[in-house]
Amino acid sequence: MRIVLDAMGGDHAPSVIVEGAIEAANEYDDLEVILVGDEGAIQRELSGKKYPASRISVRHAPEVIGMGEPPLQAIRRKKNSSIRKAFDIVKAGEGDAVVTAGHSGVAMALALIVLGTSEGVDRPAIAAIMPTFKKPFVLIDAGANVDTGPANLLQFALMGNSYARHIWNREYPKIALLSIGEEATKGNELTKEAFKLISDSGLDFIGNMEGKDIFLGEADVVVCDGFVGNIVLKTSEGLAEVIIKMLKREIAGVTMGRVAYLLIKGAVRAFKKKTDYAEYGGAPLLGVNGTCIIGHGRSTSKAVKNAIKVASEFARKKVYQIISEEIKKTNPSVKGNTLAAG
Repeated sequence: MRIVLDAMGGDHAPSVIVEGAIEAANEYDDLEVILVGDEGAIQRELSGKKYPASRISVRHAPEVIGMGEPPLQAIRRKKNSSIRKAFDIVKAGEGDAVVTAGHSGVAMALALIVLGTSEGVDRPAIAAIMPTFKKPFVLIDAGANVDTGPANLLQFALMGNSYARHIWNREYPKIALLSIGEEATKGNELTKEAFKLISDSGLDFIGNMEGKDIFLGEADVVVCDGFVGNIVLKTSEGLAEVIIKMLKREIAGVTMGRVAYLLIKGAVRAFKKKTDYAEYGGAPLLGVNGTCIIGHGRSTSKAVKNAIKVASEFARKKVYQIISEEIKKTNPSVKGNTLAAG
């Protein structure tokens, strides 16, 4: 499995990106990693490191798209960027999946421009893995689409269902719609119309779910538009980090705090691991005609390694083809704009 890695994407590129590639190549002997970016900078990071040279290669790309650049302008101006070349390599059939921790807007735009959408899919969506009291769930859309119609949410539900079934092997995933109340009549026009569509889809739809309940672990997939989903994702990340810091501060302020911390250190570490984005690697962009994993801009080498592993699993199972087949089979005639709210 050939994973094409944008070596210049992310806050700490190329050092942590290259280190993640090395970790993946050393741990998984069925993977080949193609590093794309400034060849000189990449080779300096590879120098002196132990790794299987036959399974890590470099493709030169002289330009880098920064996190603050407008996506479409950057794509037009920087045709030799590392992220553009990564997608071009996959399009040419020389790689099986793209992984980037760079500009997510650029990644989404290039996925559409270079790979295109899967047949039957109106809009792609980011599927983020979220921890819960019981088991992880898929939050979809986590930021690809700010404005959507009800039929888009139906397609997101179908895509999330495919993820849970074929990656997590959950035979009948439970699908929930994020709203402000459990009743079908609660929510805005978007969620009320989406409720009707998902109810008639044949999915195991458990209805609306309020934000306070999504982390209880009752749903395998939670559906929402990208605006709401991105807020949920980033609020959750921030909250988890603050809880850890607050807990350590409170313990430090208590007499015998060090002793107390030693007693619960294992539990704190386990909690931190469950809420650490690095454990999940990255979020797949579902609905495009290929495999694309978008990592966190702050990705560590561990996150990069895990993103590479996730990419290989999605590419090997050809999840993008499964999504297309299931959407056409379940609801072949529905397009997102036909029922757009407002």
